[in-house]
Amino acid sequence: MKTKSVAYCAILTTLAMIFGYVEALIPFHFGLPGVKLGIANIVIVLALYQFPAGQVFAIQVMRIVLVSFLFGSMSMMIYSLVGGMLSLGTMLLLKKTNWFSVTGVSIAGGVSHNLGQLAVAVLVVQNLRITLYIPVLLTAGLVTGCLIGMLAYKLKPLMERYF
Repeated sequence: MKTKSVAYCAILTTLAMIFGYVEALIPFHFGLPGVKLGIANIVIVLALYQFPAGQVFAIQVMRIVLVSFLFGSMSMMIYSLVGGMLSLGTMLLLKKTNWFSVTGVSIAGGVSHNLGQLAVAVLVVQNLRITLYIPVLLTAGLVTGCLIGMLAYKLKPLMERYF
């Protein structure tokens, strides 16, 4: 990567970390365990439309690892990495088709992130009854993915202007 690309990745990783930290500080909960807005994903969705897949992957992994070490735990890192990689893979595939809007790609990312974390939970708990939580997680992924996608859509022209 060129120096400019490395600098952009560092800036976006830092921004995503700040969003993640701020979200952890705000006592905004949906009353459901494991459900949060995921405002750091705004950075990932925007980067997806501005940078090559490898750079977006690097931003996603660095954000998850650093936030987990600084503000979370090893188990948080495992859940986040699986959810984040499944989400990123899904979003990359859908974006490549050009069939989905920014919001549609974000919704798919939110839903797949939650499904990835649920898969880890099934392996950890070793009880399939936890899959009864799927409707809640699908709904949460749809709603939060839609909110993140709409915000990313509005911010995308600004990002294109400066990056």
